[in-house]
Amino acid sequence: MVTQEAQLTGIDIEMHRDKVFIDRNHEQVSDRLMAFGMLDMLGINSAELHVCCFPLQDWLSKFGYLPPPDPVTGQLQTKEALTRAIKAMQKFGGLKETGVLDQATLGLMKTPRCSLPDVSEAEGTMGRRKRTPTPPNKWNKRHLSWRVRTFPKDSALLGRDTVRALMYYALKVWSDIAPLNFHEVTGSDADIQIDFTKADHNDGYPFDGPEGTVAHAFFPGERFTAGDTHFDHDKAWTFRSPDSHGMDLFAVAVHEFGHAISLVNTSAIESIMRPYYQGPVGDPLKYDLPYEDKVRVWQLYGVRDSVSHTNQPGSSSQTAEPPVLLDLPENRSNILLARDAPNRCTSHFDAVAQIRGEAFFFKGKYFWRLTREKQLVSLRPAQIHRFWRGLPTNLDSMDAVCERPSDHKIVFFKGLKYWVFKDNIVEEGYPRPISDFGLPLEGVDAAFIWLHNDKTYFFKDNRYWHYDDHLRRMDLGYPKDSNLWKGLPSQLDNAMRWSDGEYDMEVDAGFPRLIAKDWLLCTEMQADSPDAEPKNTETWVNVLSSTGHFFSRTEKHEI
Repeated sequence: MVTQEAQLTGIDIEMHRDKVFIDRNHEQVSDRLMAFGMLDMLGINSAELHVCCFPLQDWLSKFGYLPPPDPVTGQLQTKEALTRAIKAMQKFGGLKETGVLDQATLGLMKTPRCSLPDVSEAEGTMGRRKRTPTPPNKWNKRHLSWRVRTFPKDSALLGRDTVRALMYYALKVWSDIAPLNFHEVTGSDADIQIDFTKADHNDGYPFDGPEGTVAHAFFPGERFTAGDTHFDHDKAWTFRSPDSHGMDLFAVAVHEFGHAISLVNTSAIESIMRPYYQGPVGDPLKYDLPYEDKVRVWQLYGVRDSVSHTNQPGSSSQTAEPPVLLDLPENRSNILLARDAPNRCTSHFDAVAQIRGEAFFFKGKYFWRLTREKQLVSLRPAQIHRFWRGLPTNLDSMDAVCERPSDHKIVFFKGLKYWVFKDNIVEEGYPRPISDFGLPLEGVDAAFIWLHNDKTYFFKDNRYWHYDDHLRRMDLGYPKDSNLWKGLPSQLDNAMRWSDGEYDMEVDAGFPRLIAKDWLLCTEMQADSPDAEPKNTETWVNVLSSTGHFFSRTEKHEI
């Protein structure tokens, strides 16, 4: 007679081999999993098994949260071990530590990421040593050579010169702040060998096709692979392209070269060394590292005396002049947008928002993104539902978007529903009705957070509300007449707090014209083109400061 323990072990093995909680022998395994409470432990409904196809234990082992499988017994894990591992992963990923494989956790696990394990912080969380090498040595020299040995597959998007230029600027990000000097060589002897390879390429970190891990780099040390950096040949590598149209090579290269000079993965949301792909980071010529990353490099190598990018003296193969990065032609077939994609220079926006210090402009199914330095990430818009996974694929527009002050989660409003996101992954249980906020069943026109009182302001027609996000309730005495905001027009479409505490609000086609000219890299001629939407009210652009005053063009009024 087979014992229950043996049956449970059998399930564990099947779970591992079938890469899910099971897709083979679905009914039999499903019944056995339910019998031993495994579905409850993993937070999975039996009816959802057919869509749950993910190699959980392989993933947890690969990134250091579980020990590698024993070659004899296979991957046998207890319920307690799995729960601990999932909690550690959730903590490192900035998720709620439930120990349950919920939608947000699975979504983060499926996010493209670096191949290297999440070591230091995960090690502390789990309370035992992980399979990753001890934090690496640093380079014992200050002049390092590099070479792109193999290039990505032929593409109309990235030529060899563009790839080399992106590598140059990704390395320059680090040498601009630390006393390291990188120079390109043409011979076979380079400190940092850069390759575009695929599948199992005999270095212990196999790639897994179009999905999954995107790249990895080796830490400094005695190994012959020290500093070498590998990108997955099968990924759709892009440059200055929307988030939804491929993997931004510059952003990934900056992360990987961080490993090549000794930095490990970190759980810090703002860090370039966070292992999960977060989309483009802006113009390579203007990108500035987050302060936390600068401090980590300074602790290793010290601070650079000069910000100039010097090359190694006497090297005949060094890059004499910084390479030129040209904008890509608009008609590249592999990055063409749908015909309904709006023009950033002539569009009226549905919503604007400040998220993590960056500005987002929403129009129809698309959005543009501006960095903290007010640099446009891409000339082409990205699709909203492809970036924020969990929004409806048939989404045609957004009413309002804001970042919640109490926990910095992102809230999307559309019609009578709203969604809450942790980074770009939807929280469990959404969408929910906007009546949760005490709002009328009419939708909203605009929403923003006012720095002066940390309240969320909702606008609809000629009314506005105060919502206390910390207490999760609407303030008493609302709604009020928006005419109390002197100078505010009767129809407010959206509002945004900029990082310096000021607010911009927009009402008609005139205001996007000014945004287009000042922020979205449009000329005045483009913004005034015949394609621009007709004005139906007087152009209004005002700023609400964090001091509690509303400023119109000519008057200052108390709120």
